[in-house]
Amino acid sequence: MRVLDVSTILAGPLCCQILGDYGAEVIKVEHPRGGDNMRGHGRSKDGVPLWWKEISRNKRTVAVDLKAPGGAEVLRRLAASADVLVENFRPGTLERWGLGPEVLHADNPGLVLARLTGFGQGGPYSSRAGFGTLAEAMSGFAAATGEADGPPTLPAFGLADSICGIAASSAVLMALRHRDRTGEGQVVDLSILEPIMAAVGPGPTVYQQTGEIAQRHGNRSTNNAPRNTYRTSDDRWVAISTSAQRIAERVMELVGHPEVIAEPWFATGGGRAEHVDLLDEHVGSWIAARDRKTVLAAFTEAGAAIAPVYDSRDLTEDPHVRETGMLLEVDDPDLGPLLQHNVMWRMSATPGRIRFTGRALGHDTDAVLGELGYDAEAITRLKEEEAVR
Repeated sequence: MRVLDVSTILAGPLCCQILGDYGAEVIKVEHPRGGDNMRGHGRSKDGVPLWWKEISRNKRTVAVDLKAPGGAEVLRRLAASADVLVENFRPGTLERWGLGPEVLHADNPGLVLARLTGFGQGGPYSSRAGFGTLAEAMSGFAAATGEADGPPTLPAFGLADSICGIAASSAVLMALRHRDRTGEGQVVDLSILEPIMAAVGPGPTVYQQTGEIAQRHGNRSTNNAPRNTYRTSDDRWVAISTSAQRIAERVMELVGHPEVIAEPWFATGGGRAEHVDLLDEHVGSWIAARDRKTVLAAFTEAGAAIAPVYDSRDLTEDPHVRETGMLLEVDDPDLGPLLQHNVMWRMSATPGRIRFTGRALGHDTDAVLGELGYDAEAITRLKEEEAVR
């Protein structure tokens, strides 16, 4: 399967990373001057962008100016032999360059064109700039996140974009399944906003039926209790969840307050949430008197649900994460052994793998153009026109 990644920060590149991890031939198409802004996103070491090494792994890189006639022709040739094209320009941009769906499907009727934008291809907001932060604000996520007396809270990472990228990989595969059955390609219209709306939950349904609007409760839940983060005596943090009734009972037995289990309100998650101050006091005081190692061991032995609150260093040192290969060291020509997130899921027959890390801008331009039938003279001419690099 050939995938053209004609997208930038972050949803489209992640979608294509996932497809590449499981064997697709991904060709990353970037502007010759500057490339994908992901190259400058996040931390670098010795001028080498670290996030780029992961988000663009398993991708050949081609530098093409799609606004130039010669560059647009290069993309048409690429798309003619591709299965999937992923782009995230503002609606109408590809059409202005003569690369809209009608043109691409005339050359390749089976092409799946995935269009990822902030607000979709139509509607009153379609022409607006769309970023994950805006989707996190509009989806209900920020309004429901943070302390009750604090401001709405945004995540410190690309949450909406990442959810959209994962959703896009699923949408692309559905479209390919249809193509394989019918020969017909199609346009996938996916906004960054809608996947995170689904992740936030049925807030609009609850409002429509009851008039209720979700409020901020910090780390607490309105569906069950105790559910929070708690500080241990050695100034570390743990998180517990009691979504299951029996787990809630085990927690209260462990912290020395089995009497609350007999209370009628304790029998449901909602009832426990109404008495969250009492339950948090019982659990929090017990945890605060012990170090994290002791707390984790006691909860694990009791069969109660708990996890340490990790930072990046903790995650890299966790024995389960390392033994199961959730993080993997791969060889990189610039940085040597490079720790990355492994492929997202394990498959018994087609497990996926990291074949190489993110490459320099235009690393594969000459090779890919040669495969498309451009001879050395034509490639030189395109470079002189600054249509490619």
